[in-house]
Amino acid sequence: MANLITCIRIICSIVLLFCPVFSPAFYALYITAGLSDMADGPIARKMGRVSEFGSKFDTVADFVLVAVCLYKLIPVLHIPTPLIIWIIVIAVIKAINLVSGYVMRKDIVVLHTVMNKVTGVMLFVLPLTLTFIDLKISGMIVSMVATFAAIQEGHLIRTGNNNSTVH
Repeated sequence: MANLITCIRIICSIVLLFCPVFSPAFYALYITAGLSDMADGPIARKMGRVSEFGSKFDTVADFVLVAVCLYKLIPVLHIPTPLIIWIIVIAVIKAINLVSGYVMRKDIVVLHTVMNKVTGVMLFVLPLTLTFIDLKISGMIVSMVATFAAIQEGHLIRTGNNNSTVH
C-alpha cells in the first residue's frame, strides 16, 4: 500500500510536466504529490511493511518530484542572484554529506532529521505562498533553515551520532 502511494507521487510528478505552472491542475497534482509523501512512510510503519526498497523508492519519488518542480518553476520565477548562490552552497554541502556518508558507511546516507523534515515541509509550502509572500523573503527563510539542516546532517554523518532514519 505504501509503495502504491509513493507510485502516485511519481505519476503526479510526471503529469505535472504537462500542466501550466500555477494552474488549478498544477496545484491539485502538486498537493496530491506532497500529501502522498507525507502519507507513505507512516502507512508503511503502521502496517509493519517498512522495507529498504520502500525507503529507496520514496527517495527516488522525492527526487522526481523535486526535479519536475525545478524544471517547471525555475523558468517562471525571478530568483535573485544571491539566493541562487545560497542554494548552490546548500547543494554543495549536501553533496559533501553524500560523499562523507559513502566514505564512512560504504552506502548512500540520507538522514531524515527533524530539521531536514522541516526544510522539506517549508520547500513544499513555498510555491503555494508565492502569490502573497515575496520570494526574496520566503527564499531567505527557507535557505536559512536548509543551511542549518545540511550542516547538522553533515555533523551527524561524520560523528555517527544520530538516531535518524538512514537510507
